[in-house]
Amino acid sequence: MKHAKHLMPLFVPLLLSACAEATVLEARAVGARDAATRGGAVPLLEVLSPDASIRVEVSLGAEAPTYRIDRLGRDVILPSKLGFVFKEGGALAPALKIASSSRAAFDETWTQPWGEKKDIRNHYHELRIDFEETTARPRRMTVTFRVFDDGVGFRYEIPAQERIGAFEIMDELTEFALAGNYAAWWIPAFQPDRFEYLYQRSRVEDLGIVHTPLTMEAGDDLALSIHEAALYDWASMTLENRGKYRLKAVLVPWSDGVLVRGTAPHRSPWRTIQIAEDPGALITSYLILNLNEPNALGDVSWVRPSKYVGIWWAMHLGISTWSSGPKHGATTAHTKRYIDFAARHGIPRVLVEGWNIGWDTDWTAKEDNFKFSTPYPDFDIEEIARYGAERGVRLIGHHETGGDVSNYERQMNTAFEFCNRYGIDAVKTGYVRWGQGISRVDETGAVRKEWHHGQYMVRHYQAVVEEAARHKVGINVHEPIKDTGIRRTWPNMMSREGARGMEYNAWGGNGGNPPEHETILPFTRLLSGPMDFTPGIFGLLFGDIRPANRVNTTLAKQLALYVVIYSPLQMAADLPGNYDNNLAAFKFIEDVPVDWQDTKVLHAKIGDYITIVRQDRNSDEWYLGSITDESGRTLEAPLDFLAPGVKYVAEIYRDAEGTDWEENPLAIEITRRIAESSDALKLRLAPGGGQAIRFRPAAAEERGDISPLDK
Repeated sequence: MKHAKHLMPLFVPLLLSACAEATVLEARAVGARDAATRGGAVPLLEVLSPDASIRVEVSLGAEAPTYRIDRLGRDVILPSKLGFVFKEGGALAPALKIASSSRAAFDETWTQPWGEKKDIRNHYHELRIDFEETTARPRRMTVTFRVFDDGVGFRYEIPAQERIGAFEIMDELTEFALAGNYAAWWIPAFQPDRFEYLYQRSRVEDLGIVHTPLTMEAGDDLALSIHEAALYDWASMTLENRGKYRLKAVLVPWSDGVLVRGTAPHRSPWRTIQIAEDPGALITSYLILNLNEPNALGDVSWVRPSKYVGIWWAMHLGISTWSSGPKHGATTAHTKRYIDFAARHGIPRVLVEGWNIGWDTDWTAKEDNFKFSTPYPDFDIEEIARYGAERGVRLIGHHETGGDVSNYERQMNTAFEFCNRYGIDAVKTGYVRWGQGISRVDETGAVRKEWHHGQYMVRHYQAVVEEAARHKVGINVHEPIKDTGIRRTWPNMMSREGARGMEYNAWGGNGGNPPEHETILPFTRLLSGPMDFTPGIFGLLFGDIRPANRVNTTLAKQLALYVVIYSPLQMAADLPGNYDNNLAAFKFIEDVPVDWQDTKVLHAKIGDYITIVRQDRNSDEWYLGSITDESGRTLEAPLDFLAPGVKYVAEIYRDAEGTDWEENPLAIEITRRIAESSDALKLRLAPGGGQAIRFRPAAAEERGDISPLDK
């Protein structure tokens, strides 16, 4: 299996200017003065962000090297350990010295082929430190810090050396010693449902072992999130509370307890700390993308962001089945009906689940179950592909592995060749495995169970992305490894699940996702990257089908989610019949893009409300999405993001008077007004509600026929 570290370009331009050199010297002087004032040891090395707001200091501690971070003179991370413990040779500590160091500054603006923002500035100051043991036969380790105006990334490198060849890491010493008992939003790690838990809010002192991104607030003027970037051939990182607000990296192990296996030279993912004045600025931080390498695929015009519909929601409601039989969803006739609906409404793709052999047994327990190029007899793939092509609609493939990774890897090349044969240029993969772990066959032929997020699966997920790229297929992963920004390098890695999505409303405990859920996701899970949340349910109440469940939002909030929750693949997830019954509201789903020029956050309070506006990449239109939790509220949105001097038609989809997610969720009011950049709009959000707006430049004949915006 090839790994990305062998294929990724090693392009790291180093542009050290006289200005940057002066900044570094100033940082060292200020750092020394501040350390003396605090009564601590003078740091050995310091580096500032380009705007000098964030500073990193590195020292040799008594037990291990340490780093600390402050922002505008305020402590964010107190001295925190760095390093590893190897199976052979033990820890690279405490007998270390700094053998050498180097500095660099870098500033570029690069263009995403698709994304939530087209042009991204990548501007940082870098400090690279070579540590060496003070022993007769020293081992070496390099730590590189990149300091941005919006946070810090650091990673380890184990260089080629005589003392370390093949290695096994038993512990990573990395710490994040927080400067206070911050408010934190988190989900537990090492649990059977992976990332699919409701976020909880607590103080840092009450955390156990949690997943990243871990987002925190320290009062009204500091927000931060800890995560990682460029996760390749390493175990994913969780965080464990070790007391006194100190979080330690805990890597997800192999089945035998080893954390990371490798051969020098080898490097870790970046450990990231995004830092902002308010939580909304975390959303528009692109630090994680910037810490990934540039596009490795060249021309990726074949990677096509789009909306899609699919044979999926009916299965979660129990109306249809994945397995064959009288309720089988993935039939030729049923698929054609979805293709017809998609063609009528300009939706270019249809997802079909349950099309292939393997669903008729206990597919989460049986090994070697699924066949990825063998349809059920009632699914005529040739006829369906022909029928869709005539109407401009492609299929999205579905590869559910049932957690049997060895079975999938044996078939993977054939499976993607099958996709090429039938014009399928995007695939949704799945790794459902309840409480049993991922199955792999080791070199002895024994079946072992691995975590979804250990190094073995990190390698596997990457192998799928690379195999798909060779066949020019985009990937949407469910039950995934966490997103760490690799879409910059591998743009066919388009979207993933990795949180509680819409499906939990169909069958989840406690009646599904509570109204606050979607007001937390943008500040937590979505900081890592796009999510296939599958919004757009119009049939919010399930009646006798699922009497204990429902979708806990208003209809207008379902529309707003297309702007608030970013994905280049956005599903119109409901049954076509529910859309046919409300085509006026469905018009917003038809119109809303999935590829953006720019993104701005107008309102942001974690777990309460959020308003996001995005500019279409392919027109002069803007779209607004605003949502709230169970509390109704009114927010004022300045429209200064619109082009000055241009009149826009604001097509407004909002909660009607008296709308409430519990008692009256379906009432929606659709109006049009003329709006300008000098206007401010009052957003009235019902309890559990939202508002979605399309702003399009007004045609001349409309400007006098439509009333001005209600102020």
